[in-house]
Amino acid sequence: MARDARGARDARDQGYLLDNQQVEAGARFAALSELFDPWTFRHFETVGVAGGWRCWEAGAGGATVPEWLAARVGPAGHVVATDIDTSWMEGPSGAAAPFEVLRHDVGAGAPPPGGPFDLVHARLVLVHVADRERALRTMAASLRPGGWLIVEDADPALQPLICPDEYGPEQELANRLRRGFRALLRQRGADLAYGRRLPRSLREAGLADVRADAYFPLTSPACAVLERATVLQVRGRLVAEGLATDEEIDRHLANVAAGGLDLATSPMISAWGRRTRA
Repeated sequence: MARDARGARDARDQGYLLDNQQVEAGARFAALSELFDPWTFRHFETVGVAGGWRCWEAGAGGATVPEWLAARVGPAGHVVATDIDTSWMEGPSGAAAPFEVLRHDVGAGAPPPGGPFDLVHARLVLVHVADRERALRTMAASLRPGGWLIVEDADPALQPLICPDEYGPEQELANRLRRGFRALLRQRGADLAYGRRLPRSLREAGLADVRADAYFPLTSPACAVLERATVLQVRGRLVAEGLATDEEIDRHLANVAAGGLDLATSPMISAWGRRTRA
């Protein structure tokens, strides 16, 4: 059962475009896990996550990442998974998760209890946080000396197309709807060029040994699942803002279902650094 940590607020009060309380959120989390979990877990192995570590998974959304961490750190370690809406981290039939679940707003300025941490990780979170640099500094300050911060976030401005190979009307429609989606994100304060600044932000937060890389699939069945769930979540807003019509959205969803679109994601930039001072 989730409990509250300081700074928790309802997701609907945050202006977050992709509300976790919508039914499509489950499909989005599953698709994101299929697309990006192997990449994320590779970075965990790079920094050496091991038995006994204390870890904070910030803005976890779903359960797959904290479950992996809990299995790796074992009974001697501890994993805290936080989000402003923790409903997708609850186990089946109310079964207890193998990690601690806390309602917590990473942008509120205070870390959750349980630190200092050997690892703090946030994926596809800070781009949506109003004061993202403050949130990043909070995460960095919650590390023990020698602990690692890994931040992974999208950079839609770096590669803005959902169909990079725009060779026909179906692809053009998909990219036009994606431009509408980006416009909605900007209205809510998302920084669509944030990912590329992560290495600099980690250094400015006082971290050392900073490294970064990028990844984005160009086509995958999970990309189609993610696109369908995303469009369904924002459909009403696209229409209300005059960015698309219901007919265009229905046509695009039919194109996605037909399987003929090579759908990509925005590049996900992964950056990691180590705290060296107490």
